[in-house]
Amino acid sequence: MAVDLLLGLQWGDEGKGKIVDVLTNNYNIIARFQGGPNAGHTLVFNGKKHVLHTIPSGIFHDDAINLVGNGVVIDPVIFKGELDKLAEQNIDYKKSLLISRKAHIILPTHRLLDAASEASKGKAKIGSTLKGIGPTYMDKTGRNGIRVGDLELADWKERYRNLADKHESMISFYNVDIEYNLKELEDEFFKAVDVLKSLTFIDSEEYIYQAQKGGKTILAEGAQGSLLDIDFGTYPFVTSSNTTAAGACTGLGVAPNQIGEVFGIFKAYTTRVGSGPFPTELFDEDGDTMGRVGNEFGATTGRKRRCGWLDLVALKYACQVNGVTQLNMMKADVLSGFKTLKVCTAYKYNGEVINHLPYNIEAENVEPVYTEIKGWEADLTEMAGASQFPKELNDYITFLEKALEIPITIVSVGPDRKQTIFRK
Repeated sequence: MAVDLLLGLQWGDEGKGKIVDVLTNNYNIIARFQGGPNAGHTLVFNGKKHVLHTIPSGIFHDDAINLVGNGVVIDPVIFKGELDKLAEQNIDYKKSLLISRKAHIILPTHRLLDAASEASKGKAKIGSTLKGIGPTYMDKTGRNGIRVGDLELADWKERYRNLADKHESMISFYNVDIEYNLKELEDEFFKAVDVLKSLTFIDSEEYIYQAQKGGKTILAEGAQGSLLDIDFGTYPFVTSSNTTAAGACTGLGVAPNQIGEVFGIFKAYTTRVGSGPFPTELFDEDGDTMGRVGNEFGATTGRKRRCGWLDLVALKYACQVNGVTQLNMMKADVLSGFKTLKVCTAYKYNGEVINHLPYNIEAENVEPVYTEIKGWEADLTEMAGASQFPKELNDYITFLEKALEIPITIVSVGPDRKQTIFRK
């Protein structure tokens, strides 16, 4: 069986958690393939809001296996916090949660390094979530990291001490005031590691291979968004992993020819958290309305999201690099009430009109070219099927499908899993 893939097409926060939750009934295994606790996947059902950071979004389904892949970085303390919340809801996660031995571990000193590095940048800061993600991936590529499988070795604490001592010497290099009590951080860390060790560790690439051979259905779940990809995003204002489709292959050990459907998720408008270029960003009442109605605050950091019109140039680029086969449009309900919608269909780039994403999209180089589309007044949140959509919404969907040449198969009209419309 091919592995299907679900990922975000913008700067994250597209609503991946909700759609994974909705689609889990179609799959035996949900597998996270990159990122770490910098992710915030929000699910709403039965009147309750649930936020996951590292655990796959299929965890609330009894019959699904949830796998944290080798491309993920795990903070045991945050992971334990997620497990505690699942236990409060009587979720038997031990039977359904598997951890790759090759996943890397975030140490307390990784978070301290992250904070020191960001503080040293001053106004040039990149908007890190300060979760230690970047330093952990740096240790991974520098061949210094500690992996989940190391926790099964007799000398793992010695390995930990050597790396933590190295980190402390690096923190002093940044010459910034970072106050911390490492002993307190380590006490909490080691307790959380003991909880992590109570879970099932696996050789995940072999597990997935055998699952495929056995006819199991698998959905790979991405974190962040394509425009935050370390290679293909708006560098340096990106995350530290490959958030695109290629990252699913390296983050799970799946061969490229084994990828099936690629579900690409995007908001009906655009948001971004933290620093970095954003060509369609709004600084007016329309942007304020999107943020207020859409409750645009980061699920992980609580930071206010920047809002703007849909950027088709960037979206088409993301579809291309991912090989998207189906599109899912989120938060269509937030645009209800706008008399006129704008969609960026091209850029003026250094005086020339272009239709592709250039190397640099900073404001001094790029000016969005907009197409205006009539908006709709109808409240979408109570609609149960696409047949109830107003003509203007259908026109908006048709316009996007024609431009992107990919079908929009799901439209979300609210945060609850029930507020999900499947289109033929």
